[in-house]
Amino acid sequence: MGKLTAKQIENMAAPGTYEDGDGLRLLIKPNGKKYWVLRFQLSGKRREMGLGTYPVIGLKEARQNSSDKRRLLRDGIDPLQARDEERAAQLVAEQQRKNKSVTFRDVSVDYIEAHRAGWKNVKHAQQWTNTLATYADPVIGDLATNQITTEHILEVLKPIWGNKAETASRVRNRIELVLDAAKARGLRDGENPARWRGHLDKLLPPSSKAKRTQNHPALPYSELSRFIPTLNSIEGQSACALKMTILTACRTSEVLAADWSEIDLKAKLWAIPGARMKAGKVHTVPLSDALVGLLNGLPRIQDSSLLFPGTRKGRPISNMAMLMTLRRMDQSDIEGGGKGWRDNNDRVITAHGFRSTFRDWAAECTHHTREVCEMSLAHVVANGAEAAYWRSDLLEKRRALMADWADFVGQKSETLTPGLIGVGASSFSGIDP
Repeated sequence: MGKLTAKQIENMAAPGTYEDGDGLRLLIKPNGKKYWVLRFQLSGKRREMGLGTYPVIGLKEARQNSSDKRRLLRDGIDPLQARDEERAAQLVAEQQRKNKSVTFRDVSVDYIEAHRAGWKNVKHAQQWTNTLATYADPVIGDLATNQITTEHILEVLKPIWGNKAETASRVRNRIELVLDAAKARGLRDGENPARWRGHLDKLLPPSSKAKRTQNHPALPYSELSRFIPTLNSIEGQSACALKMTILTACRTSEVLAADWSEIDLKAKLWAIPGARMKAGKVHTVPLSDALVGLLNGLPRIQDSSLLFPGTRKGRPISNMAMLMTLRRMDQSDIEGGGKGWRDNNDRVITAHGFRSTFRDWAAECTHHTREVCEMSLAHVVANGAEAAYWRSDLLEKRRALMADWADFVGQKSETLTPGLIGVGASSFSGIDP
């Protein structure tokens, strides 16, 4: 039993050292503060260890702490070293917790802001933002930088390495620089998984030998009357996303990441943020009646504002979803048969190719001007001095064009010929959602 009592300790005021027994003592400083100290001997050396302050640590707890430390001594363990190791482990765990809360997207945003002033081209920052948002973020944007592996980098690069060699090379370089910045901030360690020389060059062919960019295989617009009924027979998110891609003539990445907050069904408008657009500017898409009907038929998923949410929280369906839908579609009713719908060069069409389908139709079958058609595809229609005077986005003219396109897409049995279509929208029953 100890020598001190709780009442004694409470009333003690004189500076000095008061023994409780078994090495436990109470130290009272001249300023009146009281400290618990354990004195012990290890390897022939006397040592002291603080056990906390009184009254934060009471007599009963101080005795229990002292007993625990003496138990370590009996096992040959230095309680001071054990305490230091425990504190170090706690610091490491806390740092790891903080690191996990800092994502690749967070670090990339910080990197861009830190270097923005040093980039001569003012568009450079927007290009960085756009490429990382389009290609890197869907795979690694929400990951902590110390969780990103070579497999993640390959998942980002492989889909574009062969057909977008220059873009892929830039994406890889930008990921590498962001991960280097993360390492400099102590957010990750080890080798950079996006490093080319001596690492990725063993896993990917040189970009100079990668295939040159080719036009996406596109469905001839004359085949839409047979293609759409087949598409309408397919259920599921990817089929709906493909219908929206066709009706809007937007890029697949823009459709897949579409958010309900961007869509105004009453005004029949979809405002795509500049961060998701190739040109880095907001693109307003007029919604045809057919597309409004499609959107009204989409289910609203709880805890997700995405139009096409995937299995991973906060992520849309995969960018391969529409392509797989196309690959599963049978063209056996077309002369010659075979799987998959093909372009005029016998290549299986892609979802992105419907932008070409739309553009060919608009040029050959309508009176709509080039500027209206190009703006509908979010293409730049003017440069230099001409661009300085170009203020309008031709929204109402584009609305008429997209209504005509929806009418054309919605035809199912009529023979489609390149007869010119007027610039006003006509009646249309809509595509089945």
